[in-house]
Amino acid sequence: MTIGQQAHRSTTLFSVSAGKAPTDDFSADMLKALASRPRYLSPKHFYDEQGSSLFDQICELPEYYPTRAELSLLKLHAQEIAEFLGKDVEIVEFGAGSQQKIQLLLDAMDTPHCYVPIDISGSHLAAAAETLQRRYPELDVRPVVGDYTSPLRLPAMHRNCDRRVGFFPGSTIGNLCPSEALTFLKQARHLLRGGGLLLGVDLIKDPAILHAAYNDSQGVTAAFNRNVLIRANRELDANFEINAFAHSAFFNAPLQRVEMHLMSLRSQRVRVCDQTFSFAQGETLHTENSHKYTVDGLRSMAVKTGFELGPVWTDAQNQFCLCWLQIPF
Repeated sequence: MTIGQQAHRSTTLFSVSAGKAPTDDFSADMLKALASRPRYLSPKHFYDEQGSSLFDQICELPEYYPTRAELSLLKLHAQEIAEFLGKDVEIVEFGAGSQQKIQLLLDAMDTPHCYVPIDISGSHLAAAAETLQRRYPELDVRPVVGDYTSPLRLPAMHRNCDRRVGFFPGSTIGNLCPSEALTFLKQARHLLRGGGLLLGVDLIKDPAILHAAYNDSQGVTAAFNRNVLIRANRELDANFEINAFAHSAFFNAPLQRVEMHLMSLRSQRVRVCDQTFSFAQGETLHTENSHKYTVDGLRSMAVKTGFELGPVWTDAQNQFCLCWLQIPF
């Protein structure tokens, strides 16, 4: 895609939250998590402005291989991937983040007319969308604030587009449990009628590599994990003592996933939204899963959700892959 010289368009944030503030979801989910056993909080709540910034830092860490592996695959295969994406398309990115990776695709694609980035963090999304709009002034950028794991209604497809295709990078699908991943893919298939989905997936590998990636030496992942407690103190009138919770991340081999937890270092009571909850020493709040896949597992998941597994591009170390899920005609 050629970068134009004209003045850039302004971007407008669309919301698909049906009038419900993100804090409403956060408070309800946090209270439900604290009252449950075991305690589990959706990782989508990591991504306030500070959490999104910390995740961007994680992606630059030497131990965190997924971003480097995915970027190298995009650089190496962008032209080939662009052939599958097609021309005159609208491209939807689920969990857009900093939008670094989409630029490699846009530069290789033939006349993409519209880009729809979806992210739960409105301020982070708005800033990234404005930057992208300046880089591609002829592209219609339509950022959508919303939770892509829930049913979505997107703006009407761009008038110059023949079909809508999707991009879901970063192995973010690994944050979903198997049933949630199937539900997401079914919903994506409905949104992307006539197109397909380019999916970034982290593959099963040596647990030592996984341990290092989620327990970096600089402590950025630990700060990212604890930030959800800082957010609760700020937004939910909570009184979490941040240093009383330790970051714990490990590979659960039987379930083929990395788990992240916040472990209570002592017996304590915490207040959230005027409710009080007790933590025993060693008890955890489970904050994230990151499932790892095999290519056979991806093929099975594609079939169950009405896709066909097309080409799969893997890095030299077979750590990460990009796969094309085609919607059958």
